Amino acid sequence: QVQLVESGGGLVQPGDSLRLSCVASGFTFSSTSFTWVRQAPGKELEWVSSISSGGGLSRYADSVEGRFFIFRDNTKNTLYLQMDSLKPNDTAVYTCVKGGLTSWAMGERGQGTQVTVSS
Repeated sequence: QVQLVESGGGLVQPGDSLRLSCVASGFTFSSTSFTWVRQAPGKELEWVSSISSGGGLSRYADSVEGRFFIFRDNTKNTLYLQMDSLKPNDTAVYTCVKGGLTSWAMGERGQGTQVTVSS
């Protein structure tokens, strides 16, 4: 059974950093690409970043390019999203998805973790 469990969200001030984690189980983590998506209240789901199975390829939405960093530890079955220089419009529920840039829309996903950026 595929399980994806996110953690690391919270309430922070503008300019702060957070690191989100997503622990995966029930499938071969090291062979799988992953994606982070987010959804703010009243807004559509937004793709944030994707990473290849080996971690060597990653892509970012323009809105987070240069501030967010996606990486993974295949020895720990864990996906990460390092978020720096957070802005109020980064406030959303962040969810990890099993699947890469072209396949995440059909992939299993976790329950999400809330990130709130507010002064």
